[in-house]
Amino acid sequence: MHIDMDMFYAAVEIRDDPSLADVPLAIGNDAMISTANYEARKYGVRSAMPGFIAKKLCPHLKFIPVNMRKYAEVAAVFREIIETYDPEFESLGLDEAHLDVTEYCIANEIHSDEEKQALAAKIRA
Repeated sequence: MHIDMDMFYAAVEIRDDPSLADVPLAIGNDAMISTANYEARKYGVRSAMPGFIAKKLCPHLKFIPVNMRKYAEVAAVFREIIETYDPEFESLGLDEAHLDVTEYCIANEIHSDEEKQALAAKIRA
């Protein structure tokens, strides 16, 4: 499984200040944007875009400086959660990971829909 939390830095800032949810928001500055929320994306604002260009696309864009310490703290919680599903997951940054949930599914008797249907048919037979 691959997990990639979209607009992670912006989501953390919105969590801390819910009034930002409906405001075009970019994490970064005039030089570079790390991420943008969905409101800003409606104007064409994207990650890895120079902020001065983003400001031309969206004049009312709100910038919040990158706060790596805060994002790392939230990412540590994310890692603790996914570690319960795969202790050997591969981290691909603060907000991305590859994990194999096969053993977790087997241990918790989680089956695909096809397997559930087959098991149900066996029980009915």
